[in-house]
Amino acid sequence: MTRPSVLLHCRPRNTPTIPDVSNLSFSNLALPDAQLQNLDSLGYVQMTAIQAAALPLALSGNDLIGQAKTGSGKTAAFALPLLARLNPQHFSVQSLILCPTRELASQVADEIRRLARYQNNIKVVTLCGGQSIGPQIGSLEHGAHVVVGTPGRIKDHLRKETLSLANVNTLVLDEADRMLEMGFIDDIEAIITATPSNRQTLLFSATYPDNIQSLSARFQRAPQRVSVESLHTEHDIAQRFFVCQKSDRLPALVRLLAHFKPQTAVVFCNTKELVREVCAYLGQSGIYALALHGDMEQRDRDQVLIQFKHSSCTILVATDVAARGLDIDDLPAVVNFELPRNAEVYVHRIGRTGRAGKEGIALSLFADAERFKLHGIGEYQQRELEFEAVEQLPASGEKLPLPPFVTLAIAGGRKEKVRAGDILGALTGEAGIDGKAVGKITVTEYSAYVAIARDAADQALGRLLNGKIKGRKFKVRKL
Repeated sequence: MTRPSVLLHCRPRNTPTIPDVSNLSFSNLALPDAQLQNLDSLGYVQMTAIQAAALPLALSGNDLIGQAKTGSGKTAAFALPLLARLNPQHFSVQSLILCPTRELASQVADEIRRLARYQNNIKVVTLCGGQSIGPQIGSLEHGAHVVVGTPGRIKDHLRKETLSLANVNTLVLDEADRMLEMGFIDDIEAIITATPSNRQTLLFSATYPDNIQSLSARFQRAPQRVSVESLHTEHDIAQRFFVCQKSDRLPALVRLLAHFKPQTAVVFCNTKELVREVCAYLGQSGIYALALHGDMEQRDRDQVLIQFKHSSCTILVATDVAARGLDIDDLPAVVNFELPRNAEVYVHRIGRTGRAGKEGIALSLFADAERFKLHGIGEYQQRELEFEAVEQLPASGEKLPLPPFVTLAIAGGRKEKVRAGDILGALTGEAGIDGKAVGKITVTEYSAYVAIARDAADQALGRLLNGKIKGRKFKVRKL
C-alpha cells in the first residue's frame, strides 16, 4: 500500500504519557506457573502499557478505573485477575463482564477462554440480545463461572430469575463510556445492585467524563485510577484529507482505494442508506465489499464481521453503531466516506487502524461546505489540518484484487463439541487440503467458520460436504 509522506498527530489535550514497559514481563506478576506458560504459548511476550499499570493493582484486589483505547490489551488486564480468583470447583457465576455490544462481548469471551486454558473446565457463557434466550437459559442451568454480556440481556435474565449474581467476586465494566452513551445507565445500576457489595469492581473506559466519575463514586471502593495514552501517537496513524464535490464522492472513493491499495479497509458512512449505496457502487466498480448496518439481522452481521476478519472480504462499509465492537489488530486503512460532526467519533473511527505497533492510514473525503467539520477535528487535535483535492491523486486503472480467502460456514459449533482442531484435521487429513491453504477458524455456539485460500475453496467445500468432522456429517456452505 502506498505510504503517505506526512504523519499527523492525533492526541487530545492533557493526555498522560504511556509508561515505559520495555523491561516488564508477565513473569513479574503473581500468576501461577501454568498461566505464565499459557501466556507464552498465546504470544503474550511483554505487557502493554495498560496491562503494566493495571495488573499489579487488580491482582492485589483493588478496585480500578482504567483509561485506555480499544486494542490496547485491556481484556487481559481484567481477565487475568478474575481468572486468578476463580474457584473451578464452584459452579456459580463468580465473574461478570458487561460490554456495550454483542460483538465486543463475543470477542471478550473468546479471549477469556484462551486465557483460561491453563485451568480445566472453566465455563464462559455469553449473554447478549439478538439471539434466543432459551439456549442461554439452558447454558446457565449447566453452570457457568464467567458471564460476559450486554446490560439489556443480563437484566432480562435477572428479571426471569435465570441468572444469579449472588456469588460474583469480580465485576468488570468494559468500555463503560460507550455503555452510558447508549443509554444503559439504569440497567447497569440494577445489575450492580444484584451483586455482593464486597466484590472487586474494574471499570475500563476510553474517556473519563462526569457520568463515569459519578458511576465510580457510587459503586467502587477507593478505586485506583490508571491512565495510559487514550488515543494515538504520531507514529500510529497517517491522516489524509481530500476535498471533492459531493456528487463526485463515489468515484472519488474508488480513486482513493485504487491509489492507496489497502489490503483491507473499513469505509465509514453516517447513515445506513449511504452504506447500501456505497456498497452497491463498489460492487459495480469491481471491488468486493460487504455492508454492515443496524437494519441487518444479528446473524448476518456476525457473518459479515467473520468474513472480514477471515480476509474473505476486502472492504467493509459500515455505520458507527454497527461497527462497535470491531476489534482487528491488523487493519491497514480506515476511510471516512463523509466526516462525522463529532470530532471524538472521528478519532474513534480512525483508532481502528494503527494498532499493535503497526502503522495505519486514515483517508477522509469531505465537500467544501463541510470544512467546519475538518476545523472541529483540527481543534480537537490542536493543529491545523491540511487537505488536498482528490483530483490531484494520479488516476489508477488497477482494481483491488479479490480477497485472498473464502469463508466456509459449517452448521455445527461448540454445542456440538466442534473445535477448531477438529475442522483443521478434517480438512488436512482425509480431505487432503494443504494446511497452508487453511486460514482463520472461528467457532461459535451453533456454527463454525473456516477461511480457505480462494484457489482451494471449491475443493475444500466438496471434501467437507462428502466427508465428516469428528465422525459426523455437517451441512457446509460458502459465504
